[in-house]
Amino acid sequence: MKQKIQLSCQTSALAELRRFLEQQLEPTSLSERDRHQVTLAVEEVCANLIIHSHKCNGRDHIFLSMNDLPDRIVFEIEDQGEAFNLLQYEAPDIQRVISEKRKGGLGIILVKKIMDEIQFESHQGTNTCRLIKFFQS
Repeated sequence: MKQKIQLSCQTSALAELRRFLEQQLEPTSLSERDRHQVTLAVEEVCANLIIHSHKCNGRDHIFLSMNDLPDRIVFEIEDQGEAFNLLQYEAPDIQRVISEKRKGGLGIILVKKIMDEIQFESHQGTNTCRLIKFFQS
C-alpha cells in the first residue's frame, strides 16, 4: 500500500515526518531496530534536502511516498531543489572528521549502511531519491 506525505522545507517538519514514519512502519514486518534505522535514514535524506537544497525555505516542499511491498519497502523522496545525488557522494575521512571535531557530514554514510538500495534520478527539474529496504526472510 502506498502512503504519501508533503513536507514544508522547514526543520520543524521533521517531527511530522517522524510521526508519519512511525505510524506507517509499525504494521510492517520490519523489526523494531530496523524501523528505527529506516526512520533515521529517511529523516537524514529529508533533513539534508530541507537544509542544504532548499535552505529551510518554508514555501518549498518535499514529497515522500512509502510503498509497502511483499518483500520490501520503497521510499521515494521527490523535490525540485538543487540536485544532490547520494550515489556520487564521497564519504569524508572519518578520522579527519573526528580530529577536527566537526559536527555533521556522516549522515549519508549511515543512510548507505542502513538501506539495501539507493537510486537517484533527476528529470525535468524533479529529483527523486529512492531508498529501498528488503525484509529479512
